[in-house]
Amino acid sequence: MNNHFKDDEFPSVPSIRVLMMPRDTNPAGTIFGGVILSHLDQAGAEAALSNGATNVVTVAMKEVVFLEPVYVGDQVSFYSKMIRRGKTSITVKVKVEAARRRDRRELVKVTEAEITYVNVNSDREPTPLVPTSI
Repeated sequence: MNNHFKDDEFPSVPSIRVLMMPRDTNPAGTIFGGVILSHLDQAGAEAALSNGATNVVTVAMKEVVFLEPVYVGDQVSFYSKMIRRGKTSITVKVKVEAARRRDRRELVKVTEAEITYVNVNSDREPTPLVPTSI
């Protein structure tokens, strides 16, 4: 199956890329969804930090639907882009794609999500995002 994303609006280079290992499996033998969620959150945070945030906390993750399983040996790429920027918050869309272990040319869409982060100061209080150039 080759139902990978065809969205040209995402960067061509992933925010993060991870090789799935045996330690990441669930009892069914596929990669535990929580592992994917953790990397999804990290990839989104990287995009937030690249767009004016200095220290973020995750406040919301909108609907994560797992479309395809991920297996040990798959190389999973997390592509992210900013979609909204408020005074103290930033929302990022992250898409997740897996290149299969046996054939890296076989790409499958795993999931996508919108994640909202709030920029916080050292006291964990919301603080304005740093201005960025347009």
